[in-house]
Amino acid sequence: MYKNGLNIANRMDRLPISSVHKKIIIALAVAYFFEFADLNTFSYAAPALVKQWHLPLNTIAIINSSAFLGMFIGATAGGWLGDKAGRKKSIIISLVLLSLFSALNALSWDIWSLAIFRFVTGMASSSLLVNANTYIIEFFPKAVRGKYQGLAVAIGITGIPITGYVSTWIIPIADYGWRLVFVWGALGIFALFGIVKLFELPRWYEMKGQVSKAKETLEQIEKIVAYEKGPLAKPEPEVMIAPVTTGRMSDIFKGIYLKRTIILICVWILQTIAFYGFGSWVPTLLVKQGIGISHSLLYSTLITLGAPLGSLTGAMISDRFERKTNIIVSCFFIAIAVFLFGATLNPTMIVVFGFLINYIERTFSSNLYTYTSELYGTEVRSFGQGLTYGIGRASNVIGPFIISFVYTGFGYFNVFILISVVWAATAVAIFFGPRTSKRSLEEINGTQSTNTYSASSNL
Repeated sequence: MYKNGLNIANRMDRLPISSVHKKIIIALAVAYFFEFADLNTFSYAAPALVKQWHLPLNTIAIINSSAFLGMFIGATAGGWLGDKAGRKKSIIISLVLLSLFSALNALSWDIWSLAIFRFVTGMASSSLLVNANTYIIEFFPKAVRGKYQGLAVAIGITGIPITGYVSTWIIPIADYGWRLVFVWGALGIFALFGIVKLFELPRWYEMKGQVSKAKETLEQIEKIVAYEKGPLAKPEPEVMIAPVTTGRMSDIFKGIYLKRTIILICVWILQTIAFYGFGSWVPTLLVKQGIGISHSLLYSTLITLGAPLGSLTGAMISDRFERKTNIIVSCFFIAIAVFLFGATLNPTMIVVFGFLINYIERTFSSNLYTYTSELYGTEVRSFGQGLTYGIGRASNVIGPFIISFVYTGFGYFNVFILISVVWAATAVAIFFGPRTSKRSLEEINGTQSTNTYSASSNL
């Protein structure tokens, strides 16, 4: 039981959105921008690499698999680091590594050096994503946390179409054009200027037993918000939280977390294979179907325009409807759109159905990021999210080989039939998860009983 009288959950939940919250969104959105950009740099560079280095298709699968193996290790280790060392510190470390190794990708001299650099880049990107998601979920009020999580992703995800346009412009200019795409991905280092100014989370300080730091940080936040918005509303009475974990990594496989962990692992495995089976392979598969590299890149870039709009839609509906329902409905619509995409090679229809896929996928993912973070308590939130997300990413070590096998053995259309079926299976898996919308993190993850301690505040 927490008996420090800080009432952190209710004090944070009653804060109006202020400059403190907006600075968080801006700083993390910039980090998201280059994290999402880097996830797609190789898919844009791959067609040029295949041609320039005379690579067979299964070699592209090796590079993709190395990146996703890195994502598994990075998400798991980064989640553990976030719970142990703090969300802010973990975000900073992840961003520095992401930018450094994205730049090193540009210096690759053969397929194996590129695979190694993509491995470390994958580690850093997944660690960054896990801890940034956790930061937003733990800082923002329960009534709007889904909205602002989705908004940060919506802003950040513009990195995908913008990177597409940058790639379309710079790849054809010279043989080294594909290298410049990776240099572009390294520019995320500039997000550090905003991130270093953020607060560490009061919830994390409290969880670590650093009560005085939790109190000091929360009062600083309240002081800034009150200066901007006027006197703050009185928080709801403090509730006593009986933690369902001891803070050990094994706790995510015990009690109420066991079922949640199994569900999330299934969901992240399925959606990763389906999501990247489409996004990472479309440019290359279109070229294999006889469409020129420049046209393939153009179609892929136009398709990605749906991503930021989808994330924005996800943000708008995240707190309006139950998040679990949003995720299920999105999965079924994606499955339909993927089937229709594979059934045509008409340029207009490729762009239309591809746009819809990206649009709905990002509506889905902005809700899933929030949902995953909500299903674990503060003690294991980053690790639980990191492990389930990471296992999903690890599944794509074999994902590229599955796509390559299906394409080689059964043809273009059957690749998209497979992806469509996997999206439908994702909807079935998420059906068994709990409801989370408009519930406090403590309510979702613990038992509560009212106590007599009053909120500690200097306002």
